[in-house]
Amino acid sequence: MNIVRVALDLPLPKLFDYLAPDSDESDIGRRVTVPFGTASRTGVIISLAQASEQPDSKLKTVTAILRDMPALPADWRELCEFCARYYQTPLGEVTSFALPPMLRRGKLPRMTKVAAVSPAPTSRATVPGAGARDINSAVVLPPLLAAQAAAVAAIDAPRGFACFLLHGVTGSGKTEVYLRAIDAVLARGGQALMLVPEIALTPQLEGRVAARFPGADVVCANSGMADAARARGFLDALGGRADIVLGTRLSIFMPMPRLRLIVVDEEHDASFKQQEGLRYSARDVAIWRAHQLNIPIVLGSATPSLETFHHASTGRYVMLELPERAVAESMPAVRIIDTRREKLQEGLSAALLAGLQNRLERGEQSLVFLNRRGYAPVMACPPCGWVSRCQRCAANLVLHLADQRLRCHHCGFETRVPRACPDCGNVDLMAFGRGTQRLEAMLAERFPEARVLRIDRDSASTPKKWQALLATIHAGGADILVGTQMLAKGHDFPLLTLVGAVGADAALFAADFRAPERLFAQMMQVGGRSGRAALPGEVLIQTEYPDHPLYQALIDHDYLRFARTQLDERRIAGFPPFSFQAMLRAEARAMEQALAFLAAARSAAADIASGITLYDPVPMRMQRLMTLERGQLLVESTSRPALQAFLAAWMERLYALKMPAGLRWHLDVDPLEF
Repeated sequence: MNIVRVALDLPLPKLFDYLAPDSDESDIGRRVTVPFGTASRTGVIISLAQASEQPDSKLKTVTAILRDMPALPADWRELCEFCARYYQTPLGEVTSFALPPMLRRGKLPRMTKVAAVSPAPTSRATVPGAGARDINSAVVLPPLLAAQAAAVAAIDAPRGFACFLLHGVTGSGKTEVYLRAIDAVLARGGQALMLVPEIALTPQLEGRVAARFPGADVVCANSGMADAARARGFLDALGGRADIVLGTRLSIFMPMPRLRLIVVDEEHDASFKQQEGLRYSARDVAIWRAHQLNIPIVLGSATPSLETFHHASTGRYVMLELPERAVAESMPAVRIIDTRREKLQEGLSAALLAGLQNRLERGEQSLVFLNRRGYAPVMACPPCGWVSRCQRCAANLVLHLADQRLRCHHCGFETRVPRACPDCGNVDLMAFGRGTQRLEAMLAERFPEARVLRIDRDSASTPKKWQALLATIHAGGADILVGTQMLAKGHDFPLLTLVGAVGADAALFAADFRAPERLFAQMMQVGGRSGRAALPGEVLIQTEYPDHPLYQALIDHDYLRFARTQLDERRIAGFPPFSFQAMLRAEARAMEQALAFLAAARSAAADIASGITLYDPVPMRMQRLMTLERGQLLVESTSRPALQAFLAAWMERLYALKMPAGLRWHLDVDPLEF
């Protein structure tokens, strides 16, 4: 009796057995449609069996085994199984997530049928469809600095797994090192995978990669692509036709039979961690995949995550340093502006305003960085105390003046700006605080001759708008940029010589122990946008805490000093990377229900928590989101294997707990948000 074991996209940690009379070993890894209840579902065949734990009479027969594309390979299935184990997520949910939406629905895009390829060609000429073409023919390569050349040689030297940290200051030419390493891999007939943190960075990098390798098949993968395009890229990678896959975190699941190098650019970026569904870290999964395939991986950053820096400092990873800028002669000068005794003009200091005027007179560009979009963070009525709070979240509605809307940046709720206070009828409502829209309006009024351009999620709401904004900047069509973190990384603007950072102090005293690390990275990254070409750069940071060690390290561009200080503090406190964490979260209509479930979960772990610290259930910092009250329970251990063993046993008990109607829970392994 032929039985297939199928992974289905269901929140149940099990496989489902079906009869499949015409199945054989070649069907392992194929998509299959099966009856489930009164509906039909598409899953992936994980294994075959001759017998089932279920009685034969209860087994249903598969509807169809989909043989219209090659079976998903063993290493891809092993990758999904690792994610299911490590992140404590049902395998069916992982395999479904890892497939493009069209393929998970059992469909194929319009294209020729994909043929499987040999996984290990010995040269470029053996790759189907490539012939003997020269992938980067007629491309003039820029000269390398000594440190760049040494890094390229080190990455190309090993013939097995090695994890490199490419630590280079902003503008040091990390991308050129990536491209040289990719070139060497392609010359040997391999494929390369390059991960970037933001969708916005993909088109820019795609253009640079395509220009460097005009004969290569470059596939992009990100969640903003159309379903058919994503499916075609996936099948190109699976069939071996793609030479380079370039994408955001989801591209780590692209099947690549000849994968020989993985690059993770801006490895510190929080965007690599998925915050819903399968809560995985693409950077960490990439490291596991490189180890699985016995290939090198390069993690690049000017401000590495403290976990990565710790591993490089202790010899687990190989540190490669790029201490100099590749084009500019020097790093931008960083000045700290003490705002304690200065009357600011709409939040801007006299020094920053003078710097903006100076750049206007010289025909150079400036960037004012404020990581808060909208016109103002809150609208309020001073006489009665009414505040524009979200009806569904524990957050304020942000005023967007251009379209007269109040919006929640957490759940998306929006409403019209009231003509008068809803509570007392006062018509003199006030906007407090400032966002990018308000800053844009103030700068346009203060510098009427300047072309002020705002860059945030509102102005760059589509890829087309984003590309148009970038084109305007590169063409010199803007004098003053007002931007959020969208402009903080990965961009080269030759005319940009001044960066002013506004409103950074809030992160210094945040409850999240990672907040200083994020602030330092953000300030260094955004400051690094200035002076990247022939013109010298300057960074002005406004603060009420000018003597803070974080700002002093920024003045000296001294990441090492900052990182070592932070690691010493984390070692004393027992925070990662000196401990390993998981967060159990629950959300319900009432906070009492969420906390009661978490308390029951804590009690269920009492006899299996050897070497594990279970903290008390508490409300989340953003305790209400989308009308649901949210609580959390932190689990911690100094041993990763001990934590993983505990979580596996605990999850079985969690699935058995009784829950009130409407309560939802999930486990987040290696959480980044608290």
